[in-house]
Amino acid sequence: MDDSKPAVKIHPTAIVDDGARLGAGTAVWHWVHVCAGASIGENCSLGQNVFVAGKVRIGNGVRIQNNVSVYDDVELEDDVFCGPSMVFTNVYNPRAHVSRKDEYRPTRVRRGATLGANCTIVCGVTIGPYAFIGAGTVVKRDVPAHALMVGVPARQIGWMSHAGEKLGPDLVCPREGRRYRLTAPDCLEEISPE
Repeated sequence: MDDSKPAVKIHPTAIVDDGARLGAGTAVWHWVHVCAGASIGENCSLGQNVFVAGKVRIGNGVRIQNNVSVYDDVELEDDVFCGPSMVFTNVYNPRAHVSRKDEYRPTRVRRGATLGANCTIVCGVTIGPYAFIGAGTVVKRDVPAHALMVGVPARQIGWMSHAGEKLGPDLVCPREGRRYRLTAPDCLEEISPE
């Protein structure tokens, strides 16, 4: 046993099925259910009433706030933030009387992205690295890296820095001073320090 790594914390009301993998320092709070087969990285936080299905992959440093269900075929890369009561789906056209478990569409949320409170991510999309989905937004198509998306359906209204700050016309992060440039109308990248 490696005593240098922080312990996993599991609240007594949580259910973590045998076969679920939890990384060091991860905290599982009240009334959470993590199914067998789920893989959760280090230093994550699963808030009250979170559900994680068995075919879910979650990276390191992910924060999932209260009342979020992460269904099969959803992948969250490192440092993703899922706001309170945001929604994932995994079937595009569900019917109670029609089984569609073989029709799940994979959803990928790339490193550092933020999914705001009460937003909905319709299955089959990829959210780019460091994208920012505003509260209540409904995402039905892929989102570019660093894009700031709001509305129903989602529309892009700007760009966000690594630090989660809206970028102005100069494309410089007001918090960190990182500089960015547009390489295409829908593609933003950081300018490497010289």
